[in-house]
Amino acid sequence: MKGGVVEVALHRQPCNEIGSLALEEMEGLAASLEGLSQEAHALILHSTLNAGFCAGADLRELYQRTQQMDQADAAKGVRHFLERIHRVMNALDAAPLTTIAAVHGVTFGGGFELALVCDLIIADKMARFCFPELRLGLIPGFGGIPRLKRDLGNGVVRDLLLTGRSFNAAKAQQVGLVSQVVGEGEALRVARATAAQLKKFDRRTAIQADPLRRVAAGD
Repeated sequence: MKGGVVEVALHRQPCNEIGSLALEEMEGLAASLEGLSQEAHALILHSTLNAGFCAGADLRELYQRTQQMDQADAAKGVRHFLERIHRVMNALDAAPLTTIAAVHGVTFGGGFELALVCDLIIADKMARFCFPELRLGLIPGFGGIPRLKRDLGNGVVRDLLLTGRSFNAAKAQQVGLVSQVVGEGEALRVARATAAQLKKFDRRTAIQADPLRRVAAGD
């Protein structure tokens, strides 16, 4: 933590896929949010990898695990994984401090959904947003669909979910998905500057304003 800002860096080759180990670390973060809020006013999620922010669930690991189980146990295992990730996402969505996603490159699937739980998304101009699960016959499972409906118009949501195509950063800003589009390699720097600016405001006001934002968005 520095200057009241917590930075969480995603760093798992090839593109921060969320598997069992990453989920455990995310659960630890979720459990610590209340304590962090006593000293911090903002939290920044970002990636240290050139490939992008996050490519979503580690489908390879999930496939390998379920191949060792019978059908009933495999379904139970997947359901348990999704229940855990939903708890993490809900905790981040309701975090008692301002959350900022600094994204670049691949922001796909569960990574897209992870960005959606943040109060602000600051996107490198090279960022791309997509739900590739649809091309695999899967449904986005990290709770992102209700958040999309909360934050965006129905037409945009249908476009993303029915076509599976990707949005670039400019399009994402145009439809209201991201708050700022910045130069290549600048997302983290701008996120830090934004977090520093937030420190100037009374934390009580920010805490009171956040539920109002969610109500206005349709929560």
